[in-house]
Amino acid sequence: MEFIEYLDKAELEILEMVVKAGYKAEENTRLCLLSDSYVGFLKKKEKVIIICTNNVKKKVGYTLLKKKNNDYFQRSALHIKKALRHEAVHVAQECNNGKLLDIDKKLSMRQSKMKALHGSIKISGEEEKERQAYILEDKPRIVKKELKKYCL
Repeated sequence: MEFIEYLDKAELEILEMVVKAGYKAEENTRLCLLSDSYVGFLKKKEKVIIICTNNVKKKVGYTLLKKKNNDYFQRSALHIKKALRHEAVHVAQECNNGKLLDIDKKLSMRQSKMKALHGSIKISGEEEKERQAYILEDKPRIVKKELKKYCL
């Protein structure tokens, strides 16, 4: 899977924890074709997280011609890491019997994520779970802590 090339140590550990929790990872499935704006999904019943690497690369303008350009790689990596962390939060929520995680109430979501939040709510219908995932997608240490607490 290509998306693994974009991950740092923290995200590789998160992926390993997700797999230990009984989930599989897939890439660029048909779900990714719903819209170029989607970068990840969780299929709860099937216990599968999906990373839409092709959508990320389109989003940042990453093409074969620009592949050697480190800036495009870094921007792609940032989106892919956030997508993995986001979906890992949903895995932790599922491990918590489908409930919200018990995290610090002072943590808040960046205003810049509102459009993405609304798109996610359209798909999942679960506003608070999505909000929590957007809050934590920038916090790999907390994501790992929550996976350990609820899944392992």
